[in-house]
Amino acid sequence: MKNLILTILVLSFTNFYSQEYPYKTYKNDPTGLRLYTLDNGLTVYLAKNTDEPKIQTYVAVRAGSSYDPSDNTGLAHYLEHMLFKGTDEIATQNWDEERKILIEISDLYEKHKKEPSPEKKKLIYKEIDSLSYIASKIAIANEYDNMLQSIGAENINAHTWHEETIYKSKIPANSLNKWLKLESERFSQLVLRLFHTELEAVYEEYNRGQDNDYRRMIYPLMDQLFPNHPYGQQTTIGESEHLKNPSMEAIHAYFDKYYVPNNMAIILVGDLDYDHTIKLVDQYFGAMKSKELTHPNLPKEKPLNHIIEEEVVTPSAESVIFAYRSEGINSEQRKLVRLVDMILSNDKAGLIDLELNQKNKVQEAKCYPWFFNDYGMHNFKGSPKEGQSLEEVKDLILSQIDRIKKGDFDEWMIEAVINDLKLAKIRKYEKATSTATAYYNTFVHFSDWQDELDFLDDLKAISKDELVAFANEFYKDNYVIVYKRKGENKNLVKVEKPEITPIEVNRDKVSDFSQNFSKIKIDDIQPHFVDFKKKIEVIKLRNGLELSYIENKTNDLFYLAYIYDMGSENMKKLPLAINYLKLLGTDEYSPSKISQEFYKLGIDFGVNIEDNRSYVYLSGLRENFEEGIVLLEHLMQNVKSDTKIYQDFIDSEMKNRKDAKTKKEDIFWEGLFKMALYGEDSSLRNRYSEKELRAINPTELTSIVKGLKDFKHYAFYYGKDKKSIKKLIEKSHKVKKSLKEYPERKKYSLVEADNIVYFTDYDMVQSELAFLAKDVKFNKENIALIELFRSYFGSGLSSIVFQELRESKSLAYSAFSWYTIPKEKEDEHIVYAYIGTQNNKLSQAVDAMLNLMNNLPEAEKQFQSAKTAVLKKMEAKRITKDKIYWAYKVLQDQGIDYNNREEIYNQVKKTSFQDLRSFFNKHIKGKQFNYILIGNKENIDFESLKKLGRVKEIDVDYLFDKQ
Repeated sequence: MKNLILTILVLSFTNFYSQEYPYKTYKNDPTGLRLYTLDNGLTVYLAKNTDEPKIQTYVAVRAGSSYDPSDNTGLAHYLEHMLFKGTDEIATQNWDEERKILIEISDLYEKHKKEPSPEKKKLIYKEIDSLSYIASKIAIANEYDNMLQSIGAENINAHTWHEETIYKSKIPANSLNKWLKLESERFSQLVLRLFHTELEAVYEEYNRGQDNDYRRMIYPLMDQLFPNHPYGQQTTIGESEHLKNPSMEAIHAYFDKYYVPNNMAIILVGDLDYDHTIKLVDQYFGAMKSKELTHPNLPKEKPLNHIIEEEVVTPSAESVIFAYRSEGINSEQRKLVRLVDMILSNDKAGLIDLELNQKNKVQEAKCYPWFFNDYGMHNFKGSPKEGQSLEEVKDLILSQIDRIKKGDFDEWMIEAVINDLKLAKIRKYEKATSTATAYYNTFVHFSDWQDELDFLDDLKAISKDELVAFANEFYKDNYVIVYKRKGENKNLVKVEKPEITPIEVNRDKVSDFSQNFSKIKIDDIQPHFVDFKKKIEVIKLRNGLELSYIENKTNDLFYLAYIYDMGSENMKKLPLAINYLKLLGTDEYSPSKISQEFYKLGIDFGVNIEDNRSYVYLSGLRENFEEGIVLLEHLMQNVKSDTKIYQDFIDSEMKNRKDAKTKKEDIFWEGLFKMALYGEDSSLRNRYSEKELRAINPTELTSIVKGLKDFKHYAFYYGKDKKSIKKLIEKSHKVKKSLKEYPERKKYSLVEADNIVYFTDYDMVQSELAFLAKDVKFNKENIALIELFRSYFGSGLSSIVFQELRESKSLAYSAFSWYTIPKEKEDEHIVYAYIGTQNNKLSQAVDAMLNLMNNLPEAEKQFQSAKTAVLKKMEAKRITKDKIYWAYKVLQDQGIDYNNREEIYNQVKKTSFQDLRSFFNKHIKGKQFNYILIGNKENIDFESLKKLGRVKEIDVDYLFDKQ
């Protein structure tokens, strides 16, 4: 018998098979999970999904920030970062020599931690920096990531949360053997190399958190909700003082305690063979030694029997958040809270959705639950209308909770909520990644998969009376509330930039492990290039419309879209009309009734407006398609204007605009970004003024909605029952014989970059800066080179930009360079680069990025790795299901009427580094840019920015509106 423990308790829903590798299965399981447990305690989740020849992989560890030592917070998260740095075999040229230096560095960190004198700490840090540089000459930065890239892995990442650390990647199915070899080595030993530069990256992440409004609100909320438990007393990122005074010994101790097989799980979902896969997992991970492990017995919280109020101040618009503490994820309370949550807020027909959001009683309100092992929390969040107080928003949300307590909701809501959750589950389980995510959540929370499968049935058993009784017992004056006011940032931690010697990255060096890894032979995956015209059936309807059809062979869901090749640039009022439509009803149905009717049917209805295209769509349960399409047609043709609703809608729109001017993300990525690319004439600055909006007759907007079907359009359907669906569309969607042409399109033009630095002042810890310039018009012949440029130079852990700015010089947490592929054949490519960093590092970061954007480093081995990564990803790429249609639409917009992926694939195979250099020299090097910068004016060295060009400070109002 190989390495497996057979669980003695045989449950009625579990099947055991007497074989080499016994496993559990579960009744009524649409995912087909097989759950194994190796002799060393390692849990293995396997499931098949053959949509594409890939496997979603997770390595889950039941350990997170709640288990951090109280004097070393942030440890679990920092350890997660260090698991990308290699082992005694990965990422080293000479382990014996490197190990000696790393021991010295570790001893110095212990000395640094204990030293009370700031000046002496600096001297110790200088020693650490000096030794770290010497050690870096032996190390090979990013070798682990390079090996993953070489097998075609994508979405390489990890995260840490209260009770979990999860390591992620999606790999081609033929690379499973190599992935397991690499991961088994990765988790066999912890080596803390390149430690101090990565520590700076984590500190930059800490600073990003200080600039994040949501985190600024959540931290005090959880601090008061959990005054004793680490959920509230230890953040995942950790305390500033602990980050600046780390203990390598403590990190090693944490790894040795928790990173053991009986505390870990491997989750694999994709195109796999069960028996072969478990043998491979056992081969590579079966030798890991288990250890006796007890998770910490964390403090218990006393019942909360009063309201606790907190306040934070940031530069962005006001909002409020409050939460009730619940029992943990495996409790009965989770079911009741989840049901209450969905009745209140489901983005469609919840009490909060209809009574507060749809009626514009608040700017926005919602709720959502979080559940951890020991406790959970039901969160409520809201933002005020103009002139409304946060206290009023809170009271309005509480009034909807009171409706639950009074039983003031229709009983059908419970059934509708369960159907909504069922629909979400069907969509989730058809995808490998979301299925694998559900598995790891089950593991880290010590849950049973059968309980998850039975969750909806358990909800069905809850009566309205039970729910009302629970609400009255649970939702009392027993919450914590945080009011976020608008004002100057306070209590921010601002730190001195340490002097760091840029480390060596050794791009063209490889370890013996990597050399041997590259020699492992695997079966090829032959790329597949779908023939769009064969896969998409085009049907001419009796009403004259063209219907594109793809059969859904996976489940009983459908998607229908009416598509118009006109958008906001054809009809300026179209987005306004569509957003107004969402608030309206008809002569037969009130606005809330329409939303409820769609929700009862398990059908989503919506309209999406792009610059050049619009979509009216339905999706959901196929069994209710006929009722859904009838309701859709009724709404679109009988929508009823309401002046009061329109004025409230404009009030909300103006408040959204006002709020956007306070959010750094909107200022940077909308206001500054469009100013640098389009100059004075952009869609953002040419929107209707408030005066113009108030003057519009709302019946004009409803007329636009009713008249949509009179314009040229076509349809796409993904689902089953082609014949009956065809008849239903012909019957329900009545159109004229002659349809109108689209209005002339106003397209905004990119400006020539002129070395202008557009700057907006914002109270924040970090600064964010981007380089932006247009290039030539779309050229499909360059797509292969663009993919290689992104892989080699600008994007990912192994890219040149990441290595230089973060890995080597510790100048930024986030840095990348990108070259866009336009949506339409008439559009230009855009080249841009981004840096997010501390103000005191900005000048150095800009110099480093400028140097890279003008001088392409040559590293042949790294280029070959990038090239292999692109090819492997293309070989495993499959365009399936409804994505076939949308992929074809993208190509058609680019003027391409066939699948050009085979051409791109062959071009990548033939491309040399000299070809990439020629592309770089022609399209990147020497480029004149416009620059955008947001940061705290008091802390920015503007003299150093003048080397980029003329600095032009832009007022926020000017960014968003014509003056």
